[in-house]
Amino acid sequence: MEQVTAEALAFPVSSAPDVLTGILREGAQRLLGQAVEAEVAAYIAQHAALRDADGLRQVVRNGHKHAREIQTGIGPVKVRQPRVDDRRLDDPGAPGERIRFTSSILPPYLRKTRSIEELIPWLYLKGISTGDFSEALVALLGPEAPGLSASTVVRLKDVWREDYDTWRKRSLAGQRYVYLWVDGVYFNVRLEGERACILVVMGATAEGRKELLAVHDGVRESEQSWREVLLDLKARGLQEAPKLAVGDGALGFWAALRKVFNETGEQRCWVHKTANVLNNLPKGKQGKAKSMLHDIWMAETRAEAETAFALFLETYEAKYPKAAACLAKDREVLLTFYDFPAEHWAHIRTTNPIESTFATVRLRTARTKGCGSRVATLTMVFKLAQSAEQHWRALNGCALIADLMKGTQFIDGLRKDAA
Repeated sequence: MEQVTAEALAFPVSSAPDVLTGILREGAQRLLGQAVEAEVAAYIAQHAALRDADGLRQVVRNGHKHAREIQTGIGPVKVRQPRVDDRRLDDPGAPGERIRFTSSILPPYLRKTRSIEELIPWLYLKGISTGDFSEALVALLGPEAPGLSASTVVRLKDVWREDYDTWRKRSLAGQRYVYLWVDGVYFNVRLEGERACILVVMGATAEGRKELLAVHDGVRESEQSWREVLLDLKARGLQEAPKLAVGDGALGFWAALRKVFNETGEQRCWVHKTANVLNNLPKGKQGKAKSMLHDIWMAETRAEAETAFALFLETYEAKYPKAAACLAKDREVLLTFYDFPAEHWAHIRTTNPIESTFATVRLRTARTKGCGSRVATLTMVFKLAQSAEQHWRALNGCALIADLMKGTQFIDGLRKDAA
C-alpha cells in the first residue's frame, strides 16, 4: 500500500505542553478511578452477608492492584484498580460458590479504549500501511502511545478477522426485517488492481432497531454480486421478504431483489437521485432545481408530489432533457414511501444510515499505489460499521411496524382506515 506519513494526515501535534489535554487527562483519570471505586464498593455491599464462623466478612477489599495505563483519545490514563478478595477461595471448607470480582468498567487486560481501536480500521481504509501505523498513531495520540506497534496491529487484525468470520456465518433464522438499506461503498484501498467496492446491507428489525446484516466484496452494478449477498442471507435463515428496500438506482441490487425477494417494495434514494439530476444541469440552474426536487419528496401527499414532479419535468425537459429523463425514469419507485407510515419517511427516503456511517472514509476517486488485502478490507469495514451500529437510533413510530407486518395498508403515510 502507499506509504503515507503521519505528516500527510494533517493532524498537527504541538511540541509545547498541551495544558488543556493535561487537564482533561487528569480529570478522566480521576473520574475513572472514582467509577471503579464505586463499582467495587457496590460489589462488596452486595456480598456483605457472606461471613465466616466468626462473623467476619468473606468478600473484602485488599489494597490495590498495580497501576496500568489505558490508551485513550486524550493520551495514556493511569488507573489503579482496588483488589477484591473472596476469602472462601483460601478455605476449602467454606460453603457457597466461590466468586471472583471482574470489573465491567475496567475488564482484565484492557489496554486501549474502544476509540483507539476504531482508529485502526479508519487509517487502513485511508491507505495507511501496517508499517506506518505507529507513526500515524503517534501523530494522532501524541508520543506517549506505547503498545501500538505494527505487530500489535497485526494481532488485532487477526482477532477482528475471526470476529468477522463468525459474524458473517451467524444464523438469521426467525429474524424479520421490515426495511433494508443497501449500497456499494468504494474505498481508496485497491484490491488486485481494482478499487474496493464493499456491498453493505442494513436492516430494520420488527422492533425498529437498525442492524448491520451483510458486508461483502463485489461489483456495485453487478446483479450477480448482489444476488449472492441476498441468497446468503436467505440461506442463513432470512425467509420472510422485507417490506421495502432502499437504495441507489444504479445498483445491480434491484434485478437481484426481484429474483430473490420479489414481494419486497422498491424505494430509490432521494439523495442519490438529486445528485444525479443536478449533475445534468449547469451550476447556475442547480439551486432552483434542487429546491423543486425538495418540493417533490417533502410533499404531504402523493398527489402533491405528482404535481411537483410534473412541474419539474415541464420546466427542464425542453432545454435539459438528460436531467428530466434522469428523474422521470424512476418516477414510481421514488414515491413508494407514500405507502408506508409517515413516521418512517425520514428513514426510508434515503440510504443515509449507510452514507453517514462511512462518510469519513468513503472515497470514490482517490487510489493508493499498493494493493490491500481483500479480507483485511472487509474486516476493517465490518469493524467500523459494527462500532457505528451502537449509535444507530431506532425508527420513529416503532409501534407501526407491527401493522406493516400484518399487511395493514397505508395511504399518504396514514392507515387506510384513517386516511
